Amino acid sequence: MGLADALRVPPGPVDLSEWDPAATPAVKGGRKEAEGELFSMADELLELQTKLLASKEGDSPRGLLLVLQGMDTSGKGGVLKHSVGLMDPVGLKVTSFKAPTEEERSHDFLWRVESAVPPAGFVGFFDRSHYEDVLIQKVRSFAPAEEIERRYGAINDFEKRLVDQGIVVLKCMLHISPEAQKERLLERLEDPTKHWKYNPGDVDERQLWAEYTKAYEIALERCNTEPAPWFIVPSDKKWYRNLAIAKLLRDHLAALDLDWTTPSGLDIAAEKARLAADTITSESVQ
Repeated sequence: MGLADALRVPPGPVDLSEWDPAATPAVKGGRKEAEGELFSMADELLELQTKLLASKEGDSPRGLLLVLQGMDTSGKGGVLKHSVGLMDPVGLKVTSFKAPTEEERSHDFLWRVESAVPPAGFVGFFDRSHYEDVLIQKVRSFAPAEEIERRYGAINDFEKRLVDQGIVVLKCMLHISPEAQKERLLERLEDPTKHWKYNPGDVDERQLWAEYTKAYEIALERCNTEPAPWFIVPSDKKWYRNLAIAKLLRDHLAALDLDWTTPSGLDIAAEKARLAADTITSESVQ
């Protein structure tokens, strides 16, 4: 079984207790081997991304949106650094969704997300996403139940529209255990260089672990569509998480089967002739 098949959420109800956050499905070896494999993927991933970027100059531009969701400390920033970081920042659009501003709250919940969709040719990265509006909003009862119910359908419609526009939607839940989260929070307190990353509110949110788990299970089930399926990535082992995301990115880009795009209207022979006839030299411009 390949990595995508091992991590893809099957249709129907989701029980996160059946997904081991410390597992390493479809990956052989341990940390050393995984880090070596991740490093060796850099050139291939960069070439695939560059072909995607070149596609914006053609008649059928494509794009890719990586949506990451997970409990605090699950590693969204680590994925950006170690997995997405293998690609050229010129072709990336990174958006980190925080608590909505007053202006954003005055609009529909997808309003701010629409403006963050990557343009043609780009890889978009959502550090948290529109799923916050059916997770924390549900757990904390910030929105009524009927509104949360409406949002599942709105999300599915939104993601299908992106796919219809040529944007691949890759959705990954970074699945960690409460034990791993506690360990990472303690690491932040013990390391002065990580104090700035520590949020006391994360301990408060831990008390709602069961409620968040249920909210994730519902969202994973309700928004696990054929155009935009969910993948659950075990994330207790950082090295596995980083390699798995990089492989999913590579495989989804490769599946586009993109070739190098020649911009519409570009006459290669004519441009070669123009350059051949060009007589400008260093001496002629002095």
